[in-house]
Amino acid sequence: MRYAMIMAGGSGTRLWPLSTRDRPKQLVPMIERGGERLSLMQLADRRLDGVIEQSNRYICTGERFRGAIRQAMNAYDDAHILGEPVGRDTVNAVGFAAAVLEKQDKEAVFSVLTADHMIEPTDEFARVLDIGFKLVEDDARRLVTFAIEPTYPATGFGYVKRGKSIAGFEGSAFGAEKFVEKPDLTTAESYLREGGFGWNSGMFVWSAATFMRCLERYLPESHRGLRELARAWGTKDQQTTIERVYPMLPKISVDYAVMENAAKEADGSVSVCIAPMKVDWLDVGSWPSYAQTLDADARGNARVGSTIAHECRDSLIVNAEDDGHLVALLGCEGMVVVRTKGATLVMPRDKAERLKALHAELPEELK
Repeated sequence: MRYAMIMAGGSGTRLWPLSTRDRPKQLVPMIERGGERLSLMQLADRRLDGVIEQSNRYICTGERFRGAIRQAMNAYDDAHILGEPVGRDTVNAVGFAAAVLEKQDKEAVFSVLTADHMIEPTDEFARVLDIGFKLVEDDARRLVTFAIEPTYPATGFGYVKRGKSIAGFEGSAFGAEKFVEKPDLTTAESYLREGGFGWNSGMFVWSAATFMRCLERYLPESHRGLRELARAWGTKDQQTTIERVYPMLPKISVDYAVMENAAKEADGSVSVCIAPMKVDWLDVGSWPSYAQTLDADARGNARVGSTIAHECRDSLIVNAEDDGHLVALLGCEGMVVVRTKGATLVMPRDKAERLKALHAELPEELK
């Protein structure tokens, strides 16, 4: 049977002060769609409509966000929220889901999706996601990753190069030739000229049983811990086991721990496949990227809430409070101004990547 797990573990520090420790970016209603203001989590969930039954959808997130997710995503009960007591990177979030799903359904095939991306058009996303499921249903040894067709030589994403077309899926699925972590600009430009490279989306489809076998082979310490967690799942010892075992799991990404190792295998035990996805894909992880989700005026200013921009260019102004307070900018260029109830951020747009450093210096009550 088909399942989906949405990873929602990011802290969103580069979207402070709208994203905070108690309400991370995935839960902030910040995207305008169809007259509604939706969170990234809600958009990720809606993309699954018509592909995965609601009862077969899970969210993996920090345990401390369980209450907020239950309130914002009322279709998810406690059994469908996999709460991590601490973050241990993506391989364990995926392994958590694989261990639970395999216990419940030995034939489970599940997609791993993200809660911090804009992906449009959704019908193309759904079409390629279905191809991913069909690939694994055809051969349970397959590990499928989705490659986004690059539109510029990005240096902030990993890349994956496709190999030969897969029989029965000609033109829509390929073997994986190699994975490359974030390249420098010259290398990224060469990838676009050469062709055959896609951005590594961080989205996957695989059999729960196959993924657990990969963990046993490549990361046995995680495999042992997650097997113990699975044995306790649904019993009175479930939560105490999670709290004891999970913090001890080795912290590593799924790409490093599984995908890169699996791509090197030659014994036929696993097969890494690529399904290219021709979509507009935006990682909403910073204020400049958030500005891309908004309609800008003729001078390139993007504004939210009660704001005025006079003689300004290429600035983002967000007034998150509807309390009669006006945020006004005069003669500014390339600025980011964000006002919330608890804090106001003012910075040059080109300093957005430094926001993490500022965040580290904040008083705990404002993080």
